[in-house]
Amino acid sequence: MPLDLLVRSFCRIVVDHYPIIAGRPAINSVGKGVLVVDPSNPNVPDIDDIHIEQPAESFFEILPSETKGDPSASFFNTRKLYSISGIPNLPKATYHRDNSSAIIRFLRFKDSPYVGLMFSISHVIFDGIGAIMFLNHWAEYTRNFAAVEDGAYQLIEPPLIDRKIMDQCFEDVEPLELPSIRHFKENLPSFSMESPANIAPVLMATPDVEVLEEQHLIHFTAANLERMRQDIDPSQTTNTVLAALMTKNVLLANIKTYGTMPKTSYMVIPYDSRPISGIPRQYAGNASFAAIAPLSPKTVAEGSYRELILAIKEHSLKRESGHTKAALQTIETELALLYQASFTLCNSPLSSYLCISNIRYMPLKAIDFGNGAPCITAMNYFFKEGMAYLYSNYQNGGLDLYLNYRDKNFKEFVELDDIKKYVNVIY
Repeated sequence: MPLDLLVRSFCRIVVDHYPIIAGRPAINSVGKGVLVVDPSNPNVPDIDDIHIEQPAESFFEILPSETKGDPSASFFNTRKLYSISGIPNLPKATYHRDNSSAIIRFLRFKDSPYVGLMFSISHVIFDGIGAIMFLNHWAEYTRNFAAVEDGAYQLIEPPLIDRKIMDQCFEDVEPLELPSIRHFKENLPSFSMESPANIAPVLMATPDVEVLEEQHLIHFTAANLERMRQDIDPSQTTNTVLAALMTKNVLLANIKTYGTMPKTSYMVIPYDSRPISGIPRQYAGNASFAAIAPLSPKTVAEGSYRELILAIKEHSLKRESGHTKAALQTIETELALLYQASFTLCNSPLSSYLCISNIRYMPLKAIDFGNGAPCITAMNYFFKEGMAYLYSNYQNGGLDLYLNYRDKNFKEFVELDDIKKYVNVIY
């Protein structure tokens, strides 16, 4: 994958289908935050090679197979990459100052056939689905670049990028009350702060935030996932049971770390609003929202997993179009409340917090720049403590969970009985 080809194909896919990536924030005539593409002043992506003086294998962790004859699984240790190689953290894609809205690094390892792709793009532009859609389209252009340059190639499934699509889909929807918003209003102190007509300009001007380097990776083998589901509640899905397992044990680890029961345990499940709102599947913007479950810490810590599952589902199922419309209105009109809530959603003596973004169904395996599908997927450092990302592991059929969690809390977490029973700790 020569850098010149990758840069040229990136520029072409942006020009042909994703010009919004080169846009800059502005306020339109009705006070809405918009991205404006000005050909005389584009937001130029930052793409470069990084040459690393160690082979890629230096950063691998190996999990032997539990079954004789089956292959072992390899994991890329992000913490090792930064500590051993000395390369700087990948910057956050942002509109603050004049930073790029897309930052890409190709890792070229010494004496190794592996090539790593590090990718950061502004959340203002894409949600996870839109970002993976873009990567697949960029890879498709790269594989067919000769035909692209000749004007003879069309994407198999082009994206839809018109932001008016979301407005049209929610225009006639009546908002439904969100219990999580009522919870924050009843439990957070009043806070005087004028809300803008739209939060987008605020997001676009947000200053740089340091990444949290206390990242951990745990793995669930396929056998352990099924054993966990059968032990906890075989009537539930793997995703639901895993969410309950993690919510309970993060709280228990926090109690051991801080020596006190928090006031609230928060479980947050981001969801894609496309299927429930009529937004086309090919929409490449940000159409994801979060179902927030404020839970009784006593129920989480002392109740059964089945009780916890019911409590989580009571909130996480509130994701109809009306609930999403209410979330949109809150984003646009109650910034002060969201600002306060962001400080509550953390792991501390006062609160327990876990947000699991499930990207196991996204077509990561389809991303092929001409050298085949990714053999190992990994997560770069991210920013919010308590955030977790759930990936499919294509090597052994299990699941990988990347977790931003303080090292002192994680030390208690891995010693809990149910974590020892169902989880392989990678780093």
